[in-house]
Amino acid sequence: MSILKKLLLVLSVVPMAVSYPFFPPTCYSKALSMAAELSQMAADLKIGYETGHCMAHMPDLYFDIHNACVMHKIRDYISMVEHLRLRRCAYTKEVRKLEVTLRQLFIILGQKCHGDLVFTIYDCAALERPYYPYYPY
Repeated sequence: MSILKKLLLVLSVVPMAVSYPFFPPTCYSKALSMAAELSQMAADLKIGYETGHCMAHMPDLYFDIHNACVMHKIRDYISMVEHLRLRRCAYTKEVRKLEVTLRQLFIILGQKCHGDLVFTIYDCAALERPYYPYYPY
């Protein structure tokens, strides 16, 4: 009976230990993951059934958190999403989530990660095209 209890204990502890993240996310990794999530969320909203008609005029959203213009781009996009109130899709859950997540990323980049981030380029036009960090243009 004792061996069975030990085996059960080992079988229950091992999956928890394997799935537990060993390193907590840094501010930089959080900003990278949020930027990728926001780019995908905005692209999905542009082709969505309920939101496609009012999000069609919105510019494509590509983030490179190493670009110094990213803060201006986020602020402009938040302003555009706020001005969607005249259209019906502005009140959908997905558009509200986009706006809230944009605000969170803006706060994270501006206040929380202020000393952690290094802006390597200042090219606002580069934010209008997709960013592939591992492939040269």
